[in-house]
Amino acid sequence: MSNKESIPKHIAIVMDGNGRWAKQRLLPRSAGHREGVKSTRRIIEAAGNAGVKILTLFAFSSENWNRPKKEVSALMNLFVSSLDQEIQKLRENGVCLKFIGDKSRFNDELQVKINEAEKITASNQDFMLNIAANYGGRWDIVNASKNLFRDVLESRLNIDDVNEKTFNKYLSTFPLEEPDLFIRTAGEQRISNFLIWQLAYTELYFTDVYWPDFDEQQLQLALDYYATRKRKFGLTQEQIDKEINA
Repeated sequence: MSNKESIPKHIAIVMDGNGRWAKQRLLPRSAGHREGVKSTRRIIEAAGNAGVKILTLFAFSSENWNRPKKEVSALMNLFVSSLDQEIQKLRENGVCLKFIGDKSRFNDELQVKINEAEKITASNQDFMLNIAANYGGRWDIVNASKNLFRDVLESRLNIDDVNEKTFNKYLSTFPLEEPDLFIRTAGEQRISNFLIWQLAYTELYFTDVYWPDFDEQQLQLALDYYATRKRKFGLTQEQIDKEINA
């Protein structure tokens, strides 16, 4: 990779380990989530400083509703308070905030906060921050398929024009480029239904560090790993070398 290519344009992160971080310290899980917000703030700033342009964070999966009601309630309250505290800073720093996922299940207050935050930052172009909330990769694909089929049935799209590029336009992340680097903290080595279409050619990086302890130094380790990867996208190294030297 060249120096420019060694920095991923788009990073996707599963922010795992808040609960286990709290348990190690004999604290309630909610304390881990609050500490995780601090880490999120650090990583957004560090990623921007490193030259990353897009950051997609898995904040709440569609499966997380199955957690204890007390924890889910605490997470919802944390979402609201975090938006209140962070939105003006994001706006001032040129961050465009977007939520991906099925927002209809959130309560009215949170839906209003989300819509306001997206509207306030919509014109920003320096950095794109996606928050995946009540999101699942399978949901994304099914939802895209339904909307695509609807357009075919209503003659807005010809079935013969459906291909991967066309389908991509119906996903929640469109028109953003697919992630270059995926990071998961806390030791689990799976993508857990996160961006399963979009991660097809993404470099995967796993670390045992819990999300509240994931800081600028840990992010740099992930970036250093990415810089060692040879991204071929199905081509041979000879083909890539030929394109570079052309």
